[in-house]
Amino acid sequence: MPRLLLLALAALFLPPLHASQAAPAYGRQLEGFDYPYPVQSFAFRSQAQSLTMAYLDVAPATSNGHTVVLLHGKNFCAATWQSAIEALSGAGYRVIAPDQVGFCKSSKPAAYQFSLGQLAANTHALLRELGIARASLVGHSMGGMLATRYALQYPASTTQLALVNPIGLEDWQASGVPWRSVDAWLARELRTDAASIRKYQQEVYYGGTWKPEYDRWVEMLAGMYAGPGGQAVAWNQALTSDMVFNQPVVHELPRLKVPTTLLIGQRDRTAIGKDLASPALAQRLGDYPSLGRQAAAAIPGARLVEFADLGHSPQVEDPQRFNRALLDALAAGRDRASR
Repeated sequence: MPRLLLLALAALFLPPLHASQAAPAYGRQLEGFDYPYPVQSFAFRSQAQSLTMAYLDVAPATSNGHTVVLLHGKNFCAATWQSAIEALSGAGYRVIAPDQVGFCKSSKPAAYQFSLGQLAANTHALLRELGIARASLVGHSMGGMLATRYALQYPASTTQLALVNPIGLEDWQASGVPWRSVDAWLARELRTDAASIRKYQQEVYYGGTWKPEYDRWVEMLAGMYAGPGGQAVAWNQALTSDMVFNQPVVHELPRLKVPTTLLIGQRDRTAIGKDLASPALAQRLGDYPSLGRQAAAAIPGARLVEFADLGHSPQVEDPQRFNRALLDALAAGRDRASR
């Protein structure tokens, strides 16, 4: 038998070479992916339906009497805060880290009017259920937008804000980025896999670099798309992309009344819809060195902490340095809030 034919036949019975690199398949609510702390569930009614929010509630060994709420970004989950939770609980904080509706281990509704105001209300309901009247909010990426909205809606319940490379610091549509329909967002989401997630994060989040420890978070996201609930995951991601694009918070930053610290990785170039922008416009979008300084100038009394060599996710890229900066920011914010 010819050698080429033998090789071809053998290939039919061998696993593909890339199989070991494929993302595992997780459930619709990230079943099969373990979080670093016990996951609890908050059941509530919203928009005429029953929903659940998964969350972590980590108590410190010795309490300092304060609570920190960690709000994840669009391409992240509560688990991504692992190192920050360790540092915060070690410093005496009670830490609450929810998965927002539509994300990770929480409900993926077929019909939901996503808005930052609604997600803030859901988070507020969770904190009331837990008996937490006031808390410091730490928001990353989309979570920074949500933390800002929360502080605007519930200023009496917000001790302070720490915004980690928040998106929404520029109005993409007003800048000239074309509008995209939910159907178009969905088509884009349905093409998502581990390779596309890794490529995007490497280029936009990490300045072209990559570390093996980032792969866990790529697999976490890609596994939801690859699993049996992948269609529901993509649909919710499309709806929340539409929410983020159409609800920038930049115009309301001057209205913030709570102590605020911005922690900005300077190598970040995240901008929603940049792929639809003209080359000249795309070059200007996501300029986080400028965006961070502009936001700090717009927010009354804001502090700005810059990480010159880090990108969109400083808490993932350099956890020790980020955690030191976050603890310092929270201590300073508590002092300002008590005056």
